Amino acid sequence: MKNNIKSIIAWLVLVSVIFGILSVLISSGLIGFYYVQILMGIGISIIMALGTNLVLGFSGQFSLGQAGFMAIGAYATAIMTKANPTYGGFYVSIIIGCVVAALVALVVGIPTLRLKGDYLAIATLGVSEIIRIAIINGGDFTNGAAGLTGILPFTNWSLVFFFVVGVAILLLNFLRSSFGRQVIAVRENEIAAESMGVNTTQVKVTVFVIAAIVSSIAGSLYVGYIGTVVPKDFTIMRSIDYLIIAVLGGLGSMTGTILAAIILGFLNMFLQNFSDLRMIIYSLALILVMVFRPGGLLGTWELTFSSFFKKKAKESK
Repeated sequence: MKNNIKSIIAWLVLVSVIFGILSVLISSGLIGFYYVQILMGIGISIIMALGTNLVLGFSGQFSLGQAGFMAIGAYATAIMTKANPTYGGFYVSIIIGCVVAALVALVVGIPTLRLKGDYLAIATLGVSEIIRIAIINGGDFTNGAAGLTGILPFTNWSLVFFFVVGVAILLLNFLRSSFGRQVIAVRENEIAAESMGVNTTQVKVTVFVIAAIVSSIAGSLYVGYIGTVVPKDFTIMRSIDYLIIAVLGGLGSMTGTILAAIILGFLNMFLQNFSDLRMIIYSLALILVMVFRPGGLLGTWELTFSSFFKKKAKESK
């Protein structure tokens, strides 16, 4: 118990220090507006990649539908904030986006998550495309293929930071719960998990719904950051971008996902004048990782302070 309290305090100190350093650097002008925008983009990528890793890395379900749920959150915020351009409207839109994304994930998840492997990937990709086509055919409500513009910039770097921290904490605690252990058991051996009394369908649908909610939050933050939203922003390539981050960091590692998102975010910044080479370099990076680190940069390793304090306690004895 004492080690757990020490671990919580250590995490709070680390998060506070990072936030304090960023606040000082940004307020003093050492980190300019352009780099703040980069940091916000990285934060949104982290949230999306955490949701992707939850489905693919922890539950073992190959989903390509995260971009569709991101679109739900983005359009919910765009429509709501145009009708009610206040921070209250913005936060309400995030909640509405989460509810709609969860309902859609629940409806499509029950039948589709009975599939496995490539069949599941194709089914979830189809769901994502259905959402995107429905938005295109939404008439004046979504403004069709032209999308919505003039959305007020409600998203700031501190808001993104707290959402990244909040989502990471909630997902890590979820995975360390008894239900989270069931999720990992399903990933390792679904038949064995089912024989031990685990309701595998319930586990997979629950994870799918949670990942959809996370993606919707990222979509809401994204539209408040960009200021415009169009259906073409949520194609399969959007899902693949976050899939690359999850695989590069390590399927089954939240720490690896965060690290990979930061690395690829800054790599994107340096390659912005060479956009045609971006996917080539991404592909080469993935190939190199798969050759030399098949499990990703960190594999399934997580950064924890509890093990450090336990080791110290043993040494003191």
